Amino acid sequence: MPELPEVEVTRQGIAPHLQGRVIDGVTIRNGALRWPVPRHLSAKLTGAVVQTIGRRGKFILIGCEGAVGAGTLIIHLGMTGTLRIVRPDAPVGVHDHVDIHLGATRLRFNDPRRFGAILWHAADDPVPLLASSHLRSLGVEPFSPAFAGEAGGRLLFQKTRGRLVSVKQMLLSGQIVVGVGNIYASESLFRARINPKNAAGRLGLVRYQRLAEEIRQVLQAAIVKGGSTLRDFVGSDGQRGYFQLDYFVYDRAQMPCRVCQTPVRMLRQGQRSTFYCPKCQRC
Repeated sequence: MPELPEVEVTRQGIAPHLQGRVIDGVTIRNGALRWPVPRHLSAKLTGAVVQTIGRRGKFILIGCEGAVGAGTLIIHLGMTGTLRIVRPDAPVGVHDHVDIHLGATRLRFNDPRRFGAILWHAADDPVPLLASSHLRSLGVEPFSPAFAGEAGGRLLFQKTRGRLVSVKQMLLSGQIVVGVGNIYASESLFRARINPKNAAGRLGLVRYQRLAEEIRQVLQAAIVKGGSTLRDFVGSDGQRGYFQLDYFVYDRAQMPCRVCQTPVRMLRQGQRSTFYCPKCQRC
Protein backbone atom coordinates (compact mmCIF):
# COMPACT_ATOMS: atom_id res chain seq x y z
CA MET A 1 0.00 0.00 0.00
CA PRO A 2 1.42 3.43 -0.88
CA GLU A 3 2.28 5.27 2.32
CA LEU A 4 3.06 8.95 2.85
CA PRO A 5 6.48 8.90 1.09
CA GLU A 6 5.03 7.20 -1.99
CA VAL A 7 2.12 9.64 -2.09
CA GLU A 8 4.45 12.61 -1.70
CA VAL A 9 6.74 11.27 -4.44
CA THR A 10 3.67 10.99 -6.68
CA ARG A 11 2.55 14.54 -5.80
CA GLN A 12 5.98 15.96 -6.60
CA GLY A 13 6.11 14.00 -9.85
CA ILE A 14 2.75 15.14 -11.24
CA ALA A 15 2.90 18.76 -10.03
CA PRO A 16 5.05 20.19 -12.88
CA HIS A 17 2.71 18.63 -15.45
CA LEU A 18 -0.47 20.00 -13.84
CA GLN A 19 0.34 23.39 -12.37
CA GLY A 20 -1.41 26.14 -14.33
CA ARG A 21 -2.72 23.75 -16.96
CA VAL A 22 -6.25 23.72 -18.36
CA ILE A 23 -8.20 20.48 -18.04
CA ASP A 24 -9.70 19.53 -21.42
CA GLY A 25 -11.87 16.71 -20.20
CA VAL A 26 -12.13 13.53 -18.13
CA THR A 27 -12.48 9.93 -19.28
CA ILE A 28 -14.01 7.55 -16.72
CA ARG A 29 -13.70 3.93 -17.83
CA ASN A 30 -14.60 2.39 -14.49
CA GLY A 31 -15.94 4.59 -11.71
CA ALA A 32 -16.54 1.73 -9.27
CA LEU A 33 -13.68 2.51 -6.91
CA ARG A 34 -13.72 2.45 -3.10
CA TRP A 35 -16.16 5.35 -3.35
CA PRO A 36 -17.83 5.87 -6.75
CA VAL A 37 -16.20 8.48 -8.99
CA PRO A 38 -18.73 11.37 -9.24
CA ARG A 39 -20.64 11.20 -12.52
CA HIS A 40 -20.47 14.98 -12.88
CA LEU A 41 -16.66 15.04 -12.59
CA SER A 42 -16.06 15.77 -16.28
CA ALA A 43 -18.55 18.65 -16.23
CA LYS A 44 -16.92 20.13 -13.13
CA LEU A 45 -13.36 19.83 -14.38
CA THR A 46 -13.56 20.56 -18.12
CA GLY A 47 -12.20 24.05 -18.70
CA ALA A 48 -10.88 24.38 -15.15
CA VAL A 49 -7.34 25.54 -14.42
CA VAL A 50 -5.19 23.59 -11.96
CA GLN A 51 -4.10 26.00 -9.25
CA THR A 52 -2.54 23.85 -6.52
CA ILE A 53 -1.28 20.30 -6.01
CA GLY A 54 -1.16 19.53 -2.29
CA ARG A 55 -1.29 16.59 0.07
CA ARG A 56 -3.01 15.80 3.37
CA GLY A 57 -1.91 12.50 4.83
CA LYS A 58 -2.21 9.99 1.99
CA PHE A 59 -4.66 12.15 0.02
CA ILE A 60 -3.51 14.19 -2.98
CA LEU A 61 -5.46 17.45 -3.24
CA ILE A 62 -5.66 19.16 -6.65
CA GLY A 63 -7.19 22.61 -6.38
CA CYS A 64 -9.03 23.82 -9.51
CA GLU A 65 -10.86 26.94 -10.65
CA GLY A 66 -13.21 27.01 -13.63
CA ALA A 67 -16.26 28.57 -15.19
CA VAL A 68 -18.57 26.22 -13.30
CA GLY A 69 -16.94 26.89 -9.96
CA ALA A 70 -13.87 26.10 -7.91
CA GLY A 71 -13.12 22.99 -5.92
CA THR A 72 -10.62 20.32 -5.01
CA LEU A 73 -10.05 16.94 -6.60
CA ILE A 74 -9.35 14.46 -3.79
CA ILE A 75 -7.33 11.42 -4.84
CA HIS A 76 -6.41 8.42 -2.69
CA LEU A 77 -4.21 5.66 -4.11
CA GLY A 78 -5.72 2.94 -1.93
CA MET A 79 -3.67 -0.27 -1.83
CA THR A 80 -2.46 -0.54 -5.43
CA GLY A 81 -3.23 2.79 -7.09
CA THR A 82 -0.81 4.88 -9.15
CA LEU A 83 -0.98 8.19 -10.96
CA ARG A 84 1.03 8.36 -14.17
CA ILE A 85 1.73 11.12 -16.67
CA VAL A 86 1.24 9.61 -20.13
CA ARG A 87 0.81 10.74 -23.72
CA PRO A 88 -2.71 10.80 -25.25
CA ASP A 89 -1.85 7.84 -27.48
CA ALA A 90 -0.53 5.65 -24.64
CA PRO A 91 -2.15 2.19 -24.72
CA VAL A 92 -4.94 1.78 -22.19
CA GLY A 93 -4.59 -1.07 -19.71
CA VAL A 94 -7.39 -3.04 -18.11
CA HIS A 95 -6.88 -1.25 -14.77
CA ASP A 96 -6.55 2.28 -16.21
CA HIS A 97 -9.81 3.58 -14.78
CA VAL A 98 -9.65 7.38 -15.15
CA ASP A 99 -7.81 9.84 -17.41
CA ILE A 100 -7.69 13.59 -16.84
CA HIS A 101 -6.88 15.34 -20.12
CA LEU A 102 -4.39 18.22 -20.05
CA GLY A 103 -3.51 19.12 -23.61
CA ALA A 104 -0.71 16.87 -24.85
CA THR A 105 -0.61 14.81 -21.67
CA ARG A 106 -2.91 12.68 -19.56
CA LEU A 107 -2.99 12.13 -15.81
CA ARG A 108 -3.88 8.45 -15.64
CA PHE A 109 -5.23 6.66 -12.55
CA ASN A 110 -4.49 2.93 -12.47
CA ASP A 111 -5.70 0.71 -9.64
CA PRO A 112 -5.88 -3.09 -9.98
CA ARG A 113 -7.72 -3.65 -6.69
CA ARG A 114 -9.92 -0.52 -6.98
CA PHE A 115 -9.53 0.49 -3.31
CA GLY A 116 -8.47 3.99 -4.32
CA ALA A 117 -10.71 6.99 -4.80
CA ILE A 118 -11.24 10.09 -6.93
CA LEU A 119 -13.67 12.55 -5.35
CA TRP A 120 -14.72 16.20 -5.75
CA HIS A 121 -15.14 18.79 -3.01
CA ALA A 122 -16.71 22.03 -4.18
CA ALA A 123 -15.28 25.28 -2.81
CA ASP A 124 -18.77 26.46 -1.90
CA ASP A 125 -19.54 23.32 0.10
CA PRO A 126 -20.71 24.44 3.57
CA VAL A 127 -18.23 21.97 5.08
CA PRO A 128 -14.61 23.19 4.63
CA LEU A 129 -12.28 20.84 2.76
CA LEU A 130 -10.11 19.93 5.75
CA ALA A 131 -13.23 19.31 7.85
CA SER A 132 -14.75 16.97 5.26
CA SER A 133 -15.44 13.35 6.17
CA HIS A 134 -12.25 11.99 4.61
CA LEU A 135 -9.83 14.50 6.15
CA ARG A 136 -11.23 15.68 9.46
CA SER A 137 -9.92 12.84 11.64
CA LEU A 138 -6.33 13.00 10.40
CA GLY A 139 -3.54 13.84 12.82
CA VAL A 140 -0.81 16.42 12.27
CA GLU A 141 1.54 16.28 9.31
CA PRO A 142 4.98 14.90 10.29
CA PHE A 143 6.76 17.76 8.49
CA SER A 144 4.54 20.50 9.90
CA PRO A 145 5.63 22.96 12.63
CA ALA A 146 3.30 21.14 15.03
CA PHE A 147 5.57 18.07 14.79
CA ALA A 148 8.95 19.76 14.32
CA GLY A 149 11.73 19.66 16.89
CA GLU A 150 10.62 18.99 20.45
CA ALA A 151 6.98 19.70 19.56
CA GLY A 152 6.57 16.28 17.95
CA GLY A 153 7.72 14.40 21.02
CA ARG A 154 5.55 16.50 23.33
CA LEU A 155 2.54 15.89 21.10
CA LEU A 156 3.02 12.12 21.08
CA PHE A 157 3.59 12.09 24.83
CA GLN A 158 0.56 14.22 25.69
CA LYS A 159 -1.86 12.41 23.35
CA THR A 160 -0.93 8.93 24.59
CA ARG A 161 -1.33 9.32 28.34
CA GLY A 162 -3.41 6.46 29.72
CA ARG A 163 -3.56 4.60 26.39
CA LEU A 164 -2.96 0.85 26.56
CA VAL A 165 -2.82 0.30 22.78
CA SER A 166 0.65 -0.60 21.50
CA VAL A 167 2.88 2.21 20.26
CA LYS A 168 2.96 0.58 16.82
CA GLN A 169 -0.83 0.52 16.52
CA MET A 170 -1.01 4.10 17.79
CA LEU A 171 1.21 5.20 14.91
CA LEU A 172 -0.81 3.23 12.35
CA SER A 173 -4.07 4.86 13.44
CA GLY A 174 -2.97 8.22 12.03
CA GLN A 175 -5.01 10.07 14.65
CA ILE A 176 -2.02 11.80 16.27
CA VAL A 177 0.42 11.99 13.37
CA VAL A 178 -0.44 10.98 9.79
CA GLY A 179 1.49 9.00 7.23
CA VAL A 180 3.40 6.57 9.46
CA GLY A 181 2.14 3.40 7.82
CA ASN A 182 3.24 -0.15 8.46
CA ILE A 183 6.65 0.00 6.80
CA TYR A 184 7.75 3.29 8.26
CA ALA A 185 6.34 2.57 11.73
CA SER A 186 8.52 -0.55 11.99
CA GLU A 187 11.57 1.33 10.71
CA SER A 188 11.06 4.37 12.94
CA LEU A 189 10.54 2.26 16.06
CA PHE A 190 13.70 0.30 15.33
CA ARG A 191 15.79 3.42 14.86
CA ALA A 192 14.36 4.86 18.07
CA ARG A 193 15.14 1.54 19.85
CA ILE A 194 11.53 1.14 21.02
CA ASN A 195 9.82 -2.25 21.25
CA PRO A 196 6.65 -2.12 19.10
CA LYS A 197 4.71 -4.08 21.76
CA ASN A 198 5.09 -1.33 24.37
CA ALA A 199 1.86 0.32 25.49
CA ALA A 200 1.78 3.84 24.04
CA GLY A 201 0.85 5.33 27.41
CA ARG A 202 3.88 3.89 29.17
CA LEU A 203 6.55 5.60 27.09
CA GLY A 204 8.14 8.72 28.53
CA LEU A 205 8.74 12.11 26.97
CA VAL A 206 12.42 11.49 26.16
CA ARG A 207 11.65 8.34 24.20
CA TYR A 208 8.86 10.09 22.31
CA GLN A 209 11.23 12.93 21.45
CA ARG A 210 13.56 10.40 19.87
CA LEU A 211 10.71 8.61 18.08
CA ALA A 212 9.34 11.84 16.59
CA GLU A 213 12.77 12.72 15.22
CA GLU A 214 13.24 9.25 13.72
CA ILE A 215 9.78 9.41 12.10
CA ARG A 216 10.71 12.64 10.32
CA GLN A 217 14.11 11.33 9.26
CA VAL A 218 12.79 7.99 8.00
CA LEU A 219 9.97 9.57 6.00
CA GLN A 220 12.26 12.20 4.50
CA ALA A 221 14.87 9.60 3.51
CA ALA A 222 12.16 7.50 1.86
CA ILE A 223 10.91 10.49 -0.14
CA VAL A 224 14.43 11.27 -1.35
CA LYS A 225 14.80 7.67 -2.55
CA GLY A 226 11.48 7.60 -4.37
CA GLY A 227 9.57 5.67 -1.71
CA SER A 228 9.45 1.89 -1.37
CA THR A 229 8.54 -0.49 -4.17
CA LEU A 230 7.65 -3.88 -2.75
CA ARG A 231 4.90 -4.87 -5.19
CA ASP A 232 2.98 -2.39 -7.31
CA PHE A 233 4.18 1.11 -6.56
CA VAL A 234 5.88 3.21 -9.23
CA GLY A 235 6.17 6.98 -9.42
CA SER A 236 4.43 9.20 -11.95
CA ASP A 237 7.29 8.58 -14.39
CA GLY A 238 7.09 4.80 -14.01
CA GLN A 239 10.26 4.57 -11.90
CA ARG A 240 10.43 2.28 -8.89
CA GLY A 241 11.38 3.55 -5.44
CA TYR A 242 14.42 2.04 -3.71
CA PHE A 243 14.17 2.91 -0.01
CA GLN A 244 13.53 -0.80 0.61
CA LEU A 245 17.27 -1.32 0.15
CA ASP A 246 17.80 0.63 3.39
CA TYR A 247 15.35 -1.26 5.59
CA PHE A 248 16.74 -2.26 8.98
CA VAL A 249 13.91 -4.60 9.97
CA TYR A 250 10.84 -4.42 7.71
CA ASP A 251 10.33 -7.61 5.67
CA ARG A 252 13.58 -9.05 7.09
CA ALA A 253 12.21 -11.76 9.41
CA GLN A 254 14.93 -14.26 10.46
CA MET A 255 17.60 -12.19 8.74
CA PRO A 256 20.42 -10.77 10.92
CA CYS A 257 19.87 -7.33 12.41
CA ARG A 258 22.07 -4.83 10.58
CA VAL A 259 23.26 -3.48 13.95
CA CYS A 260 23.69 -6.46 16.29
CA GLN A 261 23.26 -9.55 14.03
CA THR A 262 20.38 -10.94 16.12
CA PRO A 263 17.70 -12.50 13.87
CA VAL A 264 14.86 -10.08 13.17
CA ARG A 265 11.47 -11.22 14.45
CA MET A 266 8.00 -10.81 13.00
CA LEU A 267 4.74 -10.65 14.91
CA ARG A 268 1.14 -9.77 14.09
CA GLN A 269 -0.40 -6.61 15.54
CA GLY A 270 -3.89 -5.65 14.50
CA GLN A 271 -3.69 -8.01 11.49
CA ARG A 272 -0.51 -6.27 10.29
CA SER A 273 3.03 -7.65 10.24
CA THR A 274 5.49 -5.98 12.61
CA PHE A 275 9.24 -6.49 12.31
CA TYR A 276 11.68 -5.76 15.13
CA CYS A 277 14.99 -6.74 16.68
CA PRO A 278 14.54 -8.35 20.13
CA LYS A 279 17.97 -7.12 21.25
CA CYS A 280 18.09 -3.56 19.90
CA GLN A 281 14.42 -3.00 20.81
CA ARG A 282 14.46 -4.76 24.16
CA CYS A 283 12.34 -2.16 25.94
